[in-house]
Amino acid sequence: MDETNGRMTREGIRIYEPADFDGMHKAGRLAAEILDACIPLVKPGQTTGAIDAEITRMVDDAGAKSATIGYKGYQHASCISVNHVVCHGIPGPKVLKDGDILNIDVTVIVDGWFGDTSRMYVAGKPSRKAERLIDITHESLFLGIAAVKPGNTFGDIGHAIQAFAEGHRMGVVRDFCGHGLGRVFHAPPNVMHYGRPGTGPILEEGMFFTIEPMVNLGRPETKVLQDDWTAVTRDRSLSAQFEHSIGVTSDGAEIFTKSPAGLFHPTFGQAS
Repeated sequence: MDETNGRMTREGIRIYEPADFDGMHKAGRLAAEILDACIPLVKPGQTTGAIDAEITRMVDDAGAKSATIGYKGYQHASCISVNHVVCHGIPGPKVLKDGDILNIDVTVIVDGWFGDTSRMYVAGKPSRKAERLIDITHESLFLGIAAVKPGNTFGDIGHAIQAFAEGHRMGVVRDFCGHGLGRVFHAPPNVMHYGRPGTGPILEEGMFFTIEPMVNLGRPETKVLQDDWTAVTRDRSLSAQFEHSIGVTSDGAEIFTKSPAGLFHPTFGQAS
């Protein structure tokens, strides 16, 4: 899709106009509403394929499009990553068991704008270590968002996430990152979830991108399975991820993908 509005930085990062925030809010809200509606679907005995079928129906009912169906041959409206799957888990016949944790990742297109978000869910009751992993990953995302303001750098975002997660003896995945978006699915910059303060491109008002840290209970290394999509932890440790799409404002960040029901975190109702 042609992307004509705004200007580009020397790093190829698009700077959007104030009016463009409205389009991102609409796309982001729909993606978040769909994830809210997934909450009662996640339960022991449910299949990930059945959850994806409901997500597909919700996207269609909203008159929107799924950004992932047909993307590089992918055939589903969501990625559903269970337990040690880091990201890009393919929905199918897998049956959820009590205590399973899972990330559901949805991207929708509304009036040409892309809304991309993911969050964690629990089937039944999580183990204490799984709950702690989810909490640390959730807090990591919001520490990364707190580092977003004009004049800071992308290295500041990555450092905030890395310092917190590794301070709790968890591994921050290096193999996948956040990305620019807007009227395209993926664009510069690559948003790393680790880094040094003061490094990388400087943040400017009007930048749109995702922050989506993946944090492992064990080591950070991953591998991609033979399906060429599913990424898992090499040590089989549990993994968690949260993702928001945001826009840089004059004094911070605006979250496009807030949960309308305040249910972004699976085990407590935080308005986020």
